[in-house]
Amino acid sequence: MSTGYIIVGIAVMALVTYLVRVVPMVIFRNKITNVRVKSFLYYVPYAVLSAMTFPGIFTSTGTYPSAIAGCGTAILLAYKGKGLLTVAVGAAAAVFLVQMLGF
Repeated sequence: MSTGYIIVGIAVMALVTYLVRVVPMVIFRNKITNVRVKSFLYYVPYAVLSAMTFPGIFTSTGTYPSAIAGCGTAILLAYKGKGLLTVAVGAAAAVFLVQMLGF
């Protein structure tokens, strides 16, 4: 890989990152008062985080039964209001136990 290729790649990534941050500021100069737009923008971070996380959950363990067990455990613990560390350790333990059982 040549140095020029790397520099162009870095420049393109910097430009895309800059545009993603600047374009909303240019478009939405005034305070957003539309209830539907505010509601949509409120849920965008959760939707994006879910879209990035769930494929990783189901491909990280190597088997679907252990991934489903870990995901289910994490959802259950989070729904019950447990902290992040408890949810992460519980999900990892569920994956470990299911894989030890041979699924």
